[in-house]
Amino acid sequence: MNYRGLGPTGMQVSPLCLGAMMFGAWGETDHDKSIGIIHRALDAGINFIDTADVYSQGESEVIVGKALAGGRRDEVILATKFHAQMGVSPDAPFGGPGGDPNKRGNSRRWIMQEVENSLRRLGTDWIDLYQVHRPERETDVEETLSALTDLQRQGKIRAFGSSTFPAHEVVQAQWVSARRALGRFVTEQPPYSILVRGVEGELLPVAEQFGLGVIPWSPLAGGWLTGRYRKGQEPPSSHRSARMPARYDLENPENQLKLDAAERLAVLAQESGLTLVHMALAFVLQHPAVTAPIIGPRTMEQLESQLGAADVTLTSEVLDRIDEIVPPGVTLARSDRGYVPPALSEPFLRRRRSA
Repeated sequence: MNYRGLGPTGMQVSPLCLGAMMFGAWGETDHDKSIGIIHRALDAGINFIDTADVYSQGESEVIVGKALAGGRRDEVILATKFHAQMGVSPDAPFGGPGGDPNKRGNSRRWIMQEVENSLRRLGTDWIDLYQVHRPERETDVEETLSALTDLQRQGKIRAFGSSTFPAHEVVQAQWVSARRALGRFVTEQPPYSILVRGVEGELLPVAEQFGLGVIPWSPLAGGWLTGRYRKGQEPPSSHRSARMPARYDLENPENQLKLDAAERLAVLAQESGLTLVHMALAFVLQHPAVTAPIIGPRTMEQLESQLGAADVTLTSEVLDRIDEIVPPGVTLARSDRGYVPPALSEPFLRRRRSA
């Protein structure tokens, strides 16, 4: 593989990052099978693994730790994340209610506690990239950056980044880091695919401006760009659709737009002599701001179908036709954005209160 620099860190990573969300109760429950997928990815040249504490409530981290035991830890750039509610059932929604309110979030208290939990589950002494999984209105970003800077100075993490932050919050965090002489976010992990292009307008240009590594999640749009969603066919069932039904409900007109686009994209891929999976991943890889999209296979077959995408280069003609199907900067379904700012989700923030 042709390795790429991870932002300003000096670390070199493969152009595909192995995502571990589907290892554990959320996907493949057989640990040995999940470990086999991880080992196959490493043998194929992938040296970048991304997981999170919330994935199956820590089980994903445990599986990754098992896979890297016995001498493989040093060859991997290992990334994980914190923020979401811990100490609840693996079936609990990502941002749902319930659980101890202090076993979540971006506070110093929780960061200092949860990094130790992740280190233990991963079976490692250090994390190469520790990421804030989502923004949090209740916690000042200076509080978060200060705690992460201390962890970096202690050697428990090598670098830190953000995930699914709006462009203005990325800029704010950079400003706070400079103003307060703190370490800074060196990566951002946004949702990005042919069907989810909203980040092209502001987030990706901002990331380029600040020299951030960009690690897009869901480059196959949660399975919509695998070729399995076709008109006239019963939509496939999956662990992901069961957990996030809003993203797959075909009664939703926005998801019908995704189905129409996926159908046209599948035709374009076939005409171009490509699989839809390879075309979708190559599209994300060719954006100049992108470092490595995160692939999230549940099976060995899914992994094998994605590995060759790093060798694919799309022609300008193909990219132009993709732009005709889904225009630049357009996200077809709101449920795919990954984060709804409080200004949209909380009505009282949009309504002037009387004196």
